[in-house]
Amino acid sequence: MPDGPGVLEFTVRRPHSSRTGEGVRVHSTEYLADADCVMRAGLRTTSPARTVGDLMRRCRTREAAVVVADSALSRRTVRGVRREPLVHRAQLAAELSAPRTGATLARHWLKLADPACGSPAETVARLHMRDAGLHPESQPLLGSRSGRTLRPDFLFRRAGLAVEIEGYAYHGTRQAHDHDIRRYNDLADCPEVRRVLRFTARDVFRRPDAVVATIRAVLGQLAGG
Repeated sequence: MPDGPGVLEFTVRRPHSSRTGEGVRVHSTEYLADADCVMRAGLRTTSPARTVGDLMRRCRTREAAVVVADSALSRRTVRGVRREPLVHRAQLAAELSAPRTGATLARHWLKLADPACGSPAETVARLHMRDAGLHPESQPLLGSRSGRTLRPDFLFRRAGLAVEIEGYAYHGTRQAHDHDIRRYNDLADCPEVRRVLRFTARDVFRRPDAVVATIRAVLGQLAGG
């Protein structure tokens, strides 16, 4: 399991001792049954539920753990292919029910997961909005007056405020930029949308308080208007 750039993590049964080498981290545990393992491409690996559970139990922050859960539980498009969730919530809840180090926090963090979130930046933005008492819908299905269907990252339906979190990796080409402009115009054309706010992933990770303050201020304007 990756933990930072260039680092691979492995879990083995005791009596192996936990050790770290260049680019490799090995954890030993007495809690590794045959049922926790599967074969993939000729390699013996931990199952998706066990892998995600291990990641969540080892996460040091709420944000990191919920990003892991959201990604595993979501249906995401990877290289143009819509993939099924890696695990289902019931499977992950069962995995985290075992009394292991980090499991109590991981079970609490699982309750915050939202499979509709489409990226780590969206997950972190949602958690900061939640902390501030703001609870938008995640990626609701909308239709523009021109007939296009869209899913904004977040929608405050009563106020008519759509919030988009833009990642440079997705929008860093001319073609993606053109697509982004059309999407913005179509989103503004949806009957449910009165205003659109856009933030970068950098804004979310580095200035979350400013992002939340801007959203709150616009919600106040729309409520007063």
